[in-house]
Amino acid sequence: MTTVDPDFAAKEAKEARRERLFTRINKADSYLRVLGLGWITPMLKAAAGDNPKAQMKDIWQLFIVPILAIVLFLTAWGTLAPKVQTSLGAVPGPVQVWEQAVALHEDSKAKAESERVFNERVEQRNQRLIDAGRADEVKEIAYTGAPSYYDQIWTSIQTVFFGFLIATIVAVPLGISAGLSVTANAALNPIIQIFKPVSPLAWLPIVTMVVSAVYTTNDGLFAKSFLVSAITVTLCSLWPTLINTALGVSSIDKDLVNVSKVLKMNTYTKITKLVLPSALPLIFTGLRLSLGVGWMVLIAAEMLAQNPGLGKFVWDEFQNGSSDSLARIMVAVLTIGIIGFLLDRLMFTIQSLFTFTNNR
Repeated sequence: MTTVDPDFAAKEAKEARRERLFTRINKADSYLRVLGLGWITPMLKAAAGDNPKAQMKDIWQLFIVPILAIVLFLTAWGTLAPKVQTSLGAVPGPVQVWEQAVALHEDSKAKAESERVFNERVEQRNQRLIDAGRADEVKEIAYTGAPSYYDQIWTSIQTVFFGFLIATIVAVPLGISAGLSVTANAALNPIIQIFKPVSPLAWLPIVTMVVSAVYTTNDGLFAKSFLVSAITVTLCSLWPTLINTALGVSSIDKDLVNVSKVLKMNTYTKITKLVLPSALPLIFTGLRLSLGVGWMVLIAAEMLAQNPGLGKFVWDEFQNGSSDSLARIMVAVLTIGIIGFLLDRLMFTIQSLFTFTNNR
């Protein structure tokens, strides 16, 4: 009868647990990279005892160096900013910008509370009318207070996604047609080359006049200002998706195309089973570029047309000219940059669910 060494069994069990832990870390790494949090992986591996010295090199490159760069940037900003005098005073440093960010947050909370109180009063008024048998006098009264900073952020996000959705619906089918047909490509190419470089500032007056002429109702599903901004985003952001879709479709392996001919696939089956799966990486590249372009275009359109959103917030603060305006504009600039980064990571996350790519 053989006996098992307890120390050996414990060592084996510990090693098995360690292997399972590393397997989980490696599996989580793919998700962390998609979210832009790949620097967490070497920290987890180092904590688990996987060659801490080697992991420290990755931690240095992926985490410490970016942190040092940010600290250096903030230090230079805080040192140089007070030396630059503008019509609104010295350029605010990081501390002043943070204070205004906190102030905007508190202001947003106060405005949300005011709206809540207003809506409660309207409900109470309507309930009293119902109780008094005067239900015919009940009506909904919209809150007309100034939008909060968060409201303007949400307005801009809704607008850019609506314009981006329209651009995608237009660009992807046209790109597939251009990629599959030499004739369609020849027809679309001059249009793309002419309109792709056009600035949103040139499109905006045209879109404004067309929407005002066509969309004459005042109680429609969308506000005119929303449609103007969204359509401007569409006109400027559809080109990257169209071009990359056409490139992806035209780059499909010719052997696959020949197989589709041998199997006598109809057009719908060919597109859904062959063209789209093969072209998805480049299509998503175009979508990421389009969303980034759309976000930049939207801010400019909101500023010029004075449509609700972050762009209008920046312009209003510029016109306001108070001592806090410049710091608030910088808060908006940082907000725009952070949201742009998050939108890109969102698109990359969606891309990773449908395609296999090493692009980061």
